Amino acid sequence: MTAAPHATAPAGLSPALTGRLVLWSVVAVNVLIVETVFLTADPAKNAILGFGKWLGLHLALVMILQLLLVARIGWLDRRIGMDRLTSWHRWTGFTLFWLVLLHPTFVLLGYASEYSSTPLKEFKALSGQLPVLLGMLAAGIVLVAAGLSVRVARRRLSYEAWHTVHLLLYVAIVFALIHQLTEVSTFTSSPLAEAYWWALWVFALGSLIVGRIVLPLVRNARHQFRVAAVVPESDNVVSVYVTGKHLDKLPARAGQFMIWRFLGHGRWWEANPFSLSAAPDGRTLRLTAKAVGSASARLRTVPVGTRVFAEGPYGAFTALSRTKPATLLIAGGVGITPIRALLEEATGPTTVLYRAATTEQAVLLGELQNLAKSRGARLHVLTGRTGAGTPPNTPFAPENLLALVPDITDRDVYVCGPAAMTDAVLRSLRALKVPAAQVHSERFSLAS
Repeated sequence: MTAAPHATAPAGLSPALTGRLVLWSVVAVNVLIVETVFLTADPAKNAILGFGKWLGLHLALVMILQLLLVARIGWLDRRIGMDRLTSWHRWTGFTLFWLVLLHPTFVLLGYASEYSSTPLKEFKALSGQLPVLLGMLAAGIVLVAAGLSVRVARRRLSYEAWHTVHLLLYVAIVFALIHQLTEVSTFTSSPLAEAYWWALWVFALGSLIVGRIVLPLVRNARHQFRVAAVVPESDNVVSVYVTGKHLDKLPARAGQFMIWRFLGHGRWWEANPFSLSAAPDGRTLRLTAKAVGSASARLRTVPVGTRVFAEGPYGAFTALSRTKPATLLIAGGVGITPIRALLEEATGPTTVLYRAATTEQAVLLGELQNLAKSRGARLHVLTGRTGAGTPPNTPFAPENLLALVPDITDRDVYVCGPAAMTDAVLRSLRALKVPAAQVHSERFSLAS
């Protein structure tokens, strides 16, 4: 049974643009509401304290946005993709960091100015009030987590320690919520303002609980995933076939990935995002992974019958994003896995560019050749060390891409591979003036 082909997206706004417009329009509306709440509340004792409270309102709003960006809301994920949502979560984290520093600083300065005191004396006085103390503890946790997320610190920290620190952020959220909604402030200035804040928090926390806990538990109880077969593809690449119940009801598409845990085989917190390397057929799911870490290396020895806990499917790297009849699929290394799945359901003129050091290292090459033949697609395997030879081997330079695919500006382009390769391809596509709406990329860290 082969996967049913998916039609090109209808004319109009692309799913990605629609998702972004909806998300940022909602953010803009809530910023406007926050400003209105602040301006209609009783004025602060002085301008410094008022500015501190204004910062606090926006701190709460950014915290809610942070939760929504990682809540794995299906509608957003299918249109924007978890990799971009996670990237935005990381960048808004910098805004959160500065607001966590500036909000209490200006509040302390404001009280010190009002009572002719010092910030230190006001800190001691305020810390004796439980809601304020909880806010201080929440700020401390956020600052520690932010400090440990800096690239230099993150490299020195074990995954287990980093994961534990970030779990504490949920404690910080509880502390911050109590702080916001129990102290007398703008949050409780009127019944309407209080109802608004409760509604925002209920929606954000509800989305997080449903997306991260309830939905995965329900899906795993329904589908009861198990390992059906383990097939080595090369010395360091293996494919795992997963079966289960009612897989035809799982809303998975070619190009998406799932987060996998193989129960009883490795530590419970070891979960890895692996792309589906074959289009879902309603009977089995297949992932193909390269041994780049301890968890992926152990996949080769997973016993058949092992229970699997899978989250997802996730990702916007699908045919839903297509805007043109013709397609260009570009892959590097084991980033071929979602590209191979997309090729399986390709319709219209399709070209595949597969970058590998050597033909022997081109994983799933035989399958690609068979699929390309059956789909009438063109397949180019691009080998050799980048920069080697005269002239230098630069397969993804703009002129070389144009030589391989002369009508590249009239195609949707899907790119998946190591970060350096993906960045090089995206630069060339911009140089060739391929419209941004036609470019779809999946970062290697989420796709393999």
